[in-house]
Amino acid sequence: MLKILLELYITFFKIGAVTFGGGYAMLPILERELADKKKWTTGEELLDYYAVSQVTPGIIAVNVATFVGCRLRGIPGALAATAGIVSPSILIITIIAEFISNFESIAWVQKALGGINVAVTALLTYAVFNFAKKSIKKWWGAIFYAASFSALFFFGVPSVVVIVFAAAAGIVIGRLSGGKRNGGGPAAGGAA
Repeated sequence: MLKILLELYITFFKIGAVTFGGGYAMLPILERELADKKKWTTGEELLDYYAVSQVTPGIIAVNVATFVGCRLRGIPGALAATAGIVSPSILIITIIAEFISNFESIAWVQKALGGINVAVTALLTYAVFNFAKKSIKKWWGAIFYAASFSALFFFGVPSVVVIVFAAAAGIVIGRLSGGKRNGGGPAAGGAA
């Protein structure tokens, strides 16, 4: 058991150390490491963890790490994965805090952060594209996507309201279609 806990910590430490831009930018890295390489989860389960992480308190990446760790080894696994994902941030913030007065005035640091922002934008775009490919499987999923995007982007509807509405509509449509599961996800009726 200690071996898998150490492996959880190290894996999530590596993910936390190389990811900028928060939970959304982490999705491609999490999918590659956890679903493709380690086979600790599937891409669809990872999307489910992301969805639940959206409506639970806390940072998305930390919540996903906690879910994956808990799934593999219960509470000790959740603690190991969570400690792994947050350790790099704590170390980096501690180092930066020591030098913050000089850090913000260094030109190359500002240029590096500008470059990182562009790379994070690319990661976010990639994550959104993959989310859409995996999540939109039926015609009504495309309608939910367009309506949700419009509500968020054009009308400023809070994301929690959009998620609750989409969950309720998904349950209703799942019940109307016979409640059959399409595999991979815990929701009735499968993915949108």
